Parts: sequence; C-alpha cells; structure tokens
Amino acid sequence: MMNMATDMNERLRSGQRKIQLIKVPFWLGGGRAGTELGPESIIEAGLKRQLRAMELELAEEWEVDVPGDAAEPAAPGCLMKHKAEVAEMAGLVGEKVYRSVSSGAFPLVLGGDHSVAIGTLAGLSGHYGKLGVIWFDAHGDLNHEGTTPSGNMHGMALAAAVGHGSFTLADIPGAGPLIRPENVVLVGVRDLDPGEKEFIRSSGMTCFTMHEIDRMGIHAVMEQAIAAAGRNTDGVHVSFDLDCLDPIQAPGVGTPVPGGLSYREAHYALELLAESGIATSLELVEVNPILDPARRTARAAVELAASLLGKRIL
Repeated sequence: MMNMATDMNERLRSGQRKIQLIKVPFWLGGGRAGTELGPESIIEAGLKRQLRAMELELAEEWEVDVPGDAAEPAAPGCLMKHKAEVAEMAGLVGEKVYRSVSSGAFPLVLGGDHSVAIGTLAGLSGHYGKLGVIWFDAHGDLNHEGTTPSGNMHGMALAAAVGHGSFTLADIPGAGPLIRPENVVLVGVRDLDPGEKEFIRSSGMTCFTMHEIDRMGIHAVMEQAIAAAGRNTDGVHVSFDLDCLDPIQAPGVGTPVPGGLSYREAHYALELLAESGIATSLELVEVNPILDPARRTARAAVELAASLLGKRIL
C-alpha cells in the first residue's frame, strides 16, 4: 500500500492518474424511478468544473448503455427483482471499470441505484487481487433472497460482493475473487434488517453505525476504517450512497433515514481518506433528482467527490 501520508491531490495532478467518469443511469435495482437521472444531475451540478478547477486531468467520459427502458414490472413477491437486468448491467459496468483501472485511470462511477456497485466491484476485483471496500450507507445492503424484505437488489449489492447469497460476483463475466468480509467497512449505518445484523456479527466485517460515530467521533472511526480496508489489500474502493448523509443534508434519495452523517462529518471522513492515499476508485449512488428539485443532493455529491480527490480548505 502507499504511504499513509501520500497527498492524493498531488499524486493525481502529477499525471500518474486520470479521473475517468463512468455514468450508469440505472434504477431497476432500487425499484423507484429517478436514480437513472442521477449521473447527469451530478454532472450538471458542476462535477467536471470542480475537477478541472482542482487541476485534475479527466480521461474520456463513458456512459454505460444499461438495460431497463423495456423492463417488465417485477412479479409480486419476487425475491430478486429484475435480477436479469441487474446482472446484465453489472457485466457492462464491470467491463468499463476493469478497462478504466487497467489503463491506470481512477474510476469515478456515477449511479444509478446502489446495485451499480455489483458491476463496479466485479470490474475492480478483476484487476485487484485483494480489494478493500469502505461502504458509506444508511443501510447494510447485505440481504439476499432469503432475508430481503423488499426483493430490491440495491439492498443486496454488498452481499453479492462477499458471496452472501445465491447471486454473487461469480455470476458476472470477468469478475475476480469475492471481497473478503474482513476488508469491508460499513460507515454510517442506522437501518439494518435482522439477517444483515446476524451476518455482520458472524462475518468479521467492520461496521460503524451512527451509534459508534456519535460515541467515538468520525476521526477515530475513519482511522480504524482506513486500517481495516487497507490491511493486506492492493486497492481500496469507496462506495458512497448519498443516503448515508442526514436527509436534511441530502433529501434527494430514495430511502432516507433520519440521523445520518452531518455535512462536515462526511467531508472530514473523505478528507482523511484523501490524506491516507489508499482510495483507488469511488462511486456515488442513489441521487434521485425527482426528489431533489433544488439539487442539494447532487451538489453534495460533487463536493464530497472533491474532498476525496484532495480538495483542501487551505
């Protein structure tokens, strides 16, 4: 791993890494239309302007031509809604992400709902032999067909990555090994289903709920998160669901949960990640412009990406 004092902004500006935007306009994993508009909303909120202002080089922008426009409604009681479309989307995203990271770029994936992460992690695992993951989310996304209360596959994305359930990264062409639970860190969780709680307790996964963040403070939480995700890994992916933030800060998400990260807690967490130098990719998901008329959530996504990529106050 890189030295923890590495300044990511300087490393990126030195030309070693280009930022590659990968837009994934997909909503079927969450079952609520609107998140397919998220990537363009984040762009329109000023993402590319912000990255250029930071003197970061942008590689060619890619958009994944995802399935979904002609999808049939999921059958009532279906335990894995739109599984075929999610699998197809994940294969397309995985191929783009693998090409990006293999070329030396820094993939910045814009969702779409959180099932997009299945594709992101499939592509990254094909490149990195030992991938760590820091998963910012109000939810665990660790359900499978035997535990899901909704059947929505955005709640199964992390389960697929670690092999918890019948649908896993192994079902995605080109994917590498499953992610080891001991190198996965959940941050900001406050809404877990019973099966998710049981799995977290038994798997060795690190989970910092809002209770731990309140008790320990975000600095101590992120120090431990960085250590766990970076231990014996050769890459660290940061997956940021905007519902990790308190709904006051980010109202435009499909499944808001009160009591989330404050604006400054989130920025400080990503600033610490930037200082550590361990992040090798980022995705921003679950921005729903239909629920975000003032673009507060999209703007928050832009600002958070800038913090992870090294923007400083001074």
